[in-house]
Amino acid sequence: MRQMVSAIFLSACMMAQAAELDPILQKGVGPQPALVIFKGELALAKSVQLRGDARTQAVFEAAFARDASLKAQAIAIGRPDAERLWLVNALFFELNAQQAAELAARPDVAQVRASLPYKMSMPVASFEAKQTLAMPYGITKIRANALWALGVRGAGVVIAGADTGYNWDHPALKRSYRGWNGVAVDHNFSWYDGIRDTALGSATASTCTQPASNFACDDGSHGTHTMGTMVGDDLANEQIGVAPDAKWIGCRNMNRGIGRPDTYLRCMQWLLAPTDLAGLNPNPSLAPHVVNNSWVCPRVAENCDPIDVLQQGVATLRAAGILFVAAAGNSGNAGASGCSTITDPPALYPETFTVGNSNSADSMSSNSSRGPALFNGAALLKPDVVAPGSEVRSSVPPAGYALSSGTSMAAPHVAGAAALLMSAFPALKRNPEAVESLLRATAVPIFSNTQTCGGILPAFYPNNVAGQGRIDVFAAYQRAHSGDFAHGFEF
Repeated sequence: MRQMVSAIFLSACMMAQAAELDPILQKGVGPQPALVIFKGELALAKSVQLRGDARTQAVFEAAFARDASLKAQAIAIGRPDAERLWLVNALFFELNAQQAAELAARPDVAQVRASLPYKMSMPVASFEAKQTLAMPYGITKIRANALWALGVRGAGVVIAGADTGYNWDHPALKRSYRGWNGVAVDHNFSWYDGIRDTALGSATASTCTQPASNFACDDGSHGTHTMGTMVGDDLANEQIGVAPDAKWIGCRNMNRGIGRPDTYLRCMQWLLAPTDLAGLNPNPSLAPHVVNNSWVCPRVAENCDPIDVLQQGVATLRAAGILFVAAAGNSGNAGASGCSTITDPPALYPETFTVGNSNSADSMSSNSSRGPALFNGAALLKPDVVAPGSEVRSSVPPAGYALSSGTSMAAPHVAGAAALLMSAFPALKRNPEAVESLLRATAVPIFSNTQTCGGILPAFYPNNVAGQGRIDVFAAYQRAHSGDFAHGFEF
């Protein structure tokens, strides 16, 4: 396998240009948390030639090979305590302005960036304490229940989420948590807390019950709501999840909605190769098949530039065969038209499968962010698809159910739909390109849309308001089952 890795993944040549030094660090008066990113990115294009878990293993080995060099770098710069983020070839620790300038002058350093805490713009409206036992409309709208009738419920697929955490023993989630065997729970390799103290990487006290958060917990209810839409089912009256027989794992990348680049990267790295609770023994064979990301990272006001290590992290996960689904954001009401409001990571990345928000009438939600997304000098057509996200009923801690709205609620429908397709056609696992193509090819147009964004008229698909349209997972299943799938993928 190592020979295959060396043949497929080649580090980019080091550039002689000066490193990018974050102005925030230049103005700092004391130590600040920072990411020191070294030169040499992975060449990932050839990973698509691999199939199944071999794809994940190869990408992991190529990325993890940098861990030893990062350890040497940390010792060389006098910071052996620095946390090694091998996913993106970076070290995380605290430094002052002088230290930042000295590191930026090194020929092997690409960027020195501040990693400052910020308040995420939570894509959640308001929770309503309603107990309604009818199946949520999103399930029937995307026709997931039609696949259930065929016995396709997500078995054999692992779904992950990175969010405010997850209430693992919620009645709708407990049975499908990978760490639960029906008798006892073991959170190793199924849960990780990405919230850490600054330089040393020690776990901080949080609003989760224990300081170390060595159990799957949710300090904001947002994550539990999204996971319920993916897999929720109490085997009684509450069938709220699209893929109820899939297993789920989770990582906490925000503390009550507050995170920073290192917390997001820490969870991305764990998703590629889940570890035990101490962060040791990474195992890519336990990586999820699809991950939902119902969060945004403001790129300017909150110091999250789009051309940064977050994009490298997303690209590496997708190259490893992990479908990366993300909410488009809820800024569609901004400005005169709401166009070009997909501005923040990770929704604007080309490697992200970006999801907008529709309602029960198959109309676009007015606050669903629109494209085109401006990334690295190009205008990308976004979102990719839309899904039900308005007044979605799902699980909330400790054992309740509530309504909430936003693209945060739409994205989990797509993650769950992907799990159903992978369950029906196991060859789709580790093949995010094929899954995305199926969902795009069978999406339903939003006929009520009259808005033009980026010069694409609403009658033309894909467009920058609704992407390819609202997903229909049963139609995607039928397309794959019939063999009528002209996208160059084998099943």
